[in-house]
Amino acid sequence: MSVSAFDPHPFPWTEDEYFALGETDNRIELIDGMLLVSPAPRNAHQIISMMLVRAVFPAVMEAGLIPMEATNVRLATDRIVIPDVVVADASFEATVTEAADVVLVCEITSPSNAISDRVTKMQLYAAARIEWYLLVEPDAADPAQITMWLFRRHGDHYVEYATAKPGGTLTSAEPFPMEIPTDSLVLKR
Repeated sequence: MSVSAFDPHPFPWTEDEYFALGETDNRIELIDGMLLVSPAPRNAHQIISMMLVRAVFPAVMEAGLIPMEATNVRLATDRIVIPDVVVADASFEATVTEAADVVLVCEITSPSNAISDRVTKMQLYAAARIEWYLLVEPDAADPAQITMWLFRRHGDHYVEYATAKPGGTLTSAEPFPMEIPTDSLVLKR
């Protein structure tokens, strides 16, 4: 019997039911027994994600970590999210990465999810004790104009650690050496 996120279902969803959904084109997250469903992001969003992984790949691999796009991260029981980019000390074979293994989590805002990424997800990641949070925000009118904020967890919230405005470079020695020009996150045609 197949399970669908769109079939009537009594609240709450469990992790077993969530994983029974299998792979899908939609991004489905489990937050405290509720499913949050969103379609795949726009092409510009996907390109930024891919270019970001490409930018950090050498330093991440040298640190013995794995960079991943759109992977399951368990923040707590019945709380599984799919960040845009994750850097973790994780297994290649895992279906889900535990928050304790995540070194850095990244969200790329879209017009439909900006508030969630700036507030809700940031709070959830801090509560899960993920040390580093990278927020990448393309300008809604011109996605090639990107601002990046690197936050470090301080107790139960994040504080700004480094910033790069459009045309600038995000530079940090932690959690691994990175130097990411905002212009490098867009494809040059």
